[in-house]
Amino acid sequence: MADRRSAFLQVYYKLKSELLEDPSFEFTDVSRQWVDRMLDYNVPGGKLNRGLSVIDSYRLLKEGKELTENEIFLASALGWCIEWLQAYFLVLDDIMDNSHTRRGHPCWFRVPQVGLIAVNDGILLRNHICRILKNHFREKPYYVDLLDLFNEVEFQTASGQMIDLITTLEGEKDLSKYSLSQHRRIVQYKTAYYSFYLPVACALVMSGENLDNHIDVKNILVDMGIYFQVQDDYLDCFGDPETIGKIGTDIEDFKCSWLVVKALEICNEEQKKVLHENYGKLDPVNVANVKALYNELNLKGVFEEYESKSYEKLITAIDVHPSKAVQSVLKSFLAKIYKREK
Repeated sequence: MADRRSAFLQVYYKLKSELLEDPSFEFTDVSRQWVDRMLDYNVPGGKLNRGLSVIDSYRLLKEGKELTENEIFLASALGWCIEWLQAYFLVLDDIMDNSHTRRGHPCWFRVPQVGLIAVNDGILLRNHICRILKNHFREKPYYVDLLDLFNEVEFQTASGQMIDLITTLEGEKDLSKYSLSQHRRIVQYKTAYYSFYLPVACALVMSGENLDNHIDVKNILVDMGIYFQVQDDYLDCFGDPETIGKIGTDIEDFKCSWLVVKALEICNEEQKKVLHENYGKLDPVNVANVKALYNELNLKGVFEEYESKSYEKLITAIDVHPSKAVQSVLKSFLAKIYKREK
């Protein structure tokens, strides 16, 4: 795993050095140092699961054939394009949410002398994806398909972010706007397309596949992304902070979490009143009241039932896919997330 990650990081440094010598812009020492530091701060610091998944998926699609060095490099470059996309989203998302930390460090816009220059840095991160694709895929027959894919997924993600932001506008804490269907729409567009569908779609395109022939694969991966987010919402409340690496704040933040929409669906009028009075408040007493209600409603049991039904549904959908290679890609994704604890 460490070797795999370090080999992947070597590709990052190569791509970064190309971007810092991009002939379309005349860099000064100061501007080159800024971009260099900005990239190192925002792009490679996460778990890199999305990027590494492109290589894993491509390898499985090749059904055991030895990959050439060039194939590994190209799959890695596409993986890094997804990590660049993620960095772009997070830099801007942190400004919109007025967040303080990201991956254990101050958000980029909170770093001294950065401030709202981070908005332009986000735009640069997005543009770097096009530069990487142009540098390494322009001569490929699937170049336009890759551009289309990244444009479409970016549009879907930005639209999902918009639904999330306008569902509860600042100062309008209204639980009646929250529902399971609204939660699903937010997750589908904001997270599932870029986190689950995009890595597999990149591998399929690189394998010469037409994505129009793989709508079923997209649907399965979107369902998987929704299941993943429901797990995230569950772990935010019931997970062990030592294991998940953070203390959940969905209740305090008035998030449209799966737990709260499920609670609203099954609680009686009196319990609903408790939710309305306590949800979205910072006082630990209010948070404890919400958690006590979740326990009263047995949301742990409700989640366990949801998890097992989701798993069965996903496995059934994967098993009917005609390609064994595609089946193995989808099953490897599912194995990574089923019953996870962090």
